[in-house]
Amino acid sequence: MEFSIATLLANFTDDKLVARKVLEKKLGCEDEESLEKLQITLDVLEKIGLLVKERGKYRRITEEGLIEAKLRCSSKGFCFAIQDSEGSEDIYIRESHLSNAWNGDRVLVKVLKEGSRRRSPEGEVKLIMERSNHTLLARIKQVDGGFRAVPLDDRLLFELKLQLNSMKLEAAIDHLAHVEILRYPLAQYPPLGRVVQILGSDAEAAADIDLVTCKHDLSRTFPDHVLDAASKLPKRLLKADLKNRLDLRDVFTFTIKTFNGDESVFENAFSVEKTSPDHWRLLFHITDVSHYIQPDEALDREALKRGKSVYLGELLLPMLPPMVMERCSLVPGSDRLSMTFIITINPQSGAVVEWEIHESVINVDYELNQVESHNILSGEVTKVAAQAQEQLQDLQTLAAAIKQARLNRGSLQLNLPPSHNPYYDEGALGSVGVNDLPERSLITELVILINQLMADHLSALGVPCLWRVQGTPDPEDVQEMLKLAVNLGVELGLDPELEIQPLDYQHLTAAFADSPSEQVLTYLLQDTLKPSVYSTTKSSHFGLALSQYVHVTAPLRRYPDILLQRVYHNLLEYGRDRRNTRVKERINLRHSSCHEEINWNVLPPELQQELQSDLTRVLVQINDREKEVQEAEADLAGLQKASLMKQRIGEIFPGVITGVQSYGFFVEIEVPIEPPTEDSLVNFVGANLIPFRGLRVEGLVHVSSLKDDWYEYRARQQALFGRKNRASYRLGDSCMVQVKSVDYYRQQIDLVTVGADGLPRSTGANATDDDPADIDPPNQTESFDPEIDDQE
Repeated sequence: MEFSIATLLANFTDDKLVARKVLEKKLGCEDEESLEKLQITLDVLEKIGLLVKERGKYRRITEEGLIEAKLRCSSKGFCFAIQDSEGSEDIYIRESHLSNAWNGDRVLVKVLKEGSRRRSPEGEVKLIMERSNHTLLARIKQVDGGFRAVPLDDRLLFELKLQLNSMKLEAAIDHLAHVEILRYPLAQYPPLGRVVQILGSDAEAAADIDLVTCKHDLSRTFPDHVLDAASKLPKRLLKADLKNRLDLRDVFTFTIKTFNGDESVFENAFSVEKTSPDHWRLLFHITDVSHYIQPDEALDREALKRGKSVYLGELLLPMLPPMVMERCSLVPGSDRLSMTFIITINPQSGAVVEWEIHESVINVDYELNQVESHNILSGEVTKVAAQAQEQLQDLQTLAAAIKQARLNRGSLQLNLPPSHNPYYDEGALGSVGVNDLPERSLITELVILINQLMADHLSALGVPCLWRVQGTPDPEDVQEMLKLAVNLGVELGLDPELEIQPLDYQHLTAAFADSPSEQVLTYLLQDTLKPSVYSTTKSSHFGLALSQYVHVTAPLRRYPDILLQRVYHNLLEYGRDRRNTRVKERINLRHSSCHEEINWNVLPPELQQELQSDLTRVLVQINDREKEVQEAEADLAGLQKASLMKQRIGEIFPGVITGVQSYGFFVEIEVPIEPPTEDSLVNFVGANLIPFRGLRVEGLVHVSSLKDDWYEYRARQQALFGRKNRASYRLGDSCMVQVKSVDYYRQQIDLVTVGADGLPRSTGANATDDDPADIDPPNQTESFDPEIDDQE
């Protein structure tokens, strides 16, 4: 198996000695070639002083001044090393100090010059730990003696020598190709690559899916050894599999089919029991994937490498092979291993009274499709089995109460366009949308609750965990947002000396809802939110207003969820349910009642340390992979919007200014598109379930296109003001724009403003046509000098 220096070094934690045999297993080195590569790498790292060998084992040496970071470069050749820890300074790397590192590579950087108030620290790349670009998109050109590949990514400032193969490159000159890198630059030798696939004459001629999968190096197939491992999974349950599991096969259980890119995958199932008017029992079942995916085996390493499933339109790139999905999916009529949360909950208040988490075996009785679910929740008459119908309505009652409890504690909801979130949780922003379909909203409330309860349980027991955290917004960003809100007519104040609380944001969104500029204000607030990440250090989740939170409900499609299942299995198998052997009374480690009783270390020290090290080892890889997947999915959406707008060049749309910069302003327009047919809508979300709306697209009106005046940028007011005609373009303003041009590959849409006559505004148009009384002029007491603005 291929490994990187980064994944190798991640195995060295807590200054511990690590045997080579352990590294071979963790890295999947099984054949002679990979074993030889591992030994060479260990020898080199020892020679350069990153590892030391003691008694046949290796230990990592931490050298002061060496920083692990990810390289980010611009098309101008400027490069910065971005550190993983939040708030750390970016380190400027001169081209002469890159040591052949490329944009996106993970590197070890040595600081050469400390930073100052106005300048970033400077450094040099001492070691390339992991290459980011294993393949790339490039244009083929012919040179003396052969062919070269010129990367389409203008941040990669080099050309690759192409190795000849069976492809006839003479016929592909100036064409776009997918190029695999065979050798990175070494001394005087240039990088070497080979053409894997000719994609087309240019980016627009290539399929958008091909562009995205090639650009982000996303594999559409699984290696043979991984498929072989999947084929060897047991086809049926054995008696040994059921040992110590709670048998829930006689409990009525149902699933809800909602569109997530793979309609054959069911990770969750539900049961509801009304034990009393004030106490209902909710059973939430999660397929037990970790029973089949063993640590450091072929399937596990492949799942870690992929990190999560990738959703590219109609194409799904699953994290696990289809045979694993079929074996674990909670389909009706088959015995399945699961992890079951049994929760006693008040249906009026949504308050959780108690809960327990069991290893279980279930057999799903009924599968509801999305149309049936929607009709039941909408009160329509259906032919669905009465018990499934009744329990779904009970779930809706519980979900409504759970939602209200979530909002009461300050959890954030944003009025944004519906997004395709296949995991039905808080999403990338860490906040719940308000425009979801009722069945999706129902599942979201339950999923967030389950993740919350697992976090509370592992936290109370002091067990190592992979937390999902979201930091508190920076006060400076919040105050800047509030200043812009004042410009848009919403005056709200938060004490800059006090830490921002989730309830503060809830009050802001409520105030925004009453403003005609709600759309822009919501975007401004969204920009202040910090990204959610995984962490081995427990911290709060701002958007959900929780002191701790995890992901555990999607183990077939998200690797962190598998890890949490493993942690819980270890807890049940090895956890100490009493202080010592002299104590006769045991506590139930599965039940929430144990939280107040435990005052000892539940896990043996060695296992505690081993689990912590295992989670730390994969943390950076998981977070990096999540960013890559998000970028790939965003890339496809951007290409599809660019393709649509390419057909709309010359058309005029009303829009709203969503951002203003010195070089121009961004305008969001809503482009009407053909509604899907009834058949395709059934396949996607179910017939007539959502009112079909246009697609929201953002484009740039460059300042050079505003030819009626000389416009100057006022950062404080987020506006461009004309010197002579007193016209202005402010954040939140409405305007009419025409689509001027589209750069498909870069996903850039250029717009121009148009007048009331529908013609682009040209020299003198605004000065003569607009009534000065209708224009809100800039404050004449303030300077238009950009230098003064910058100082302010």
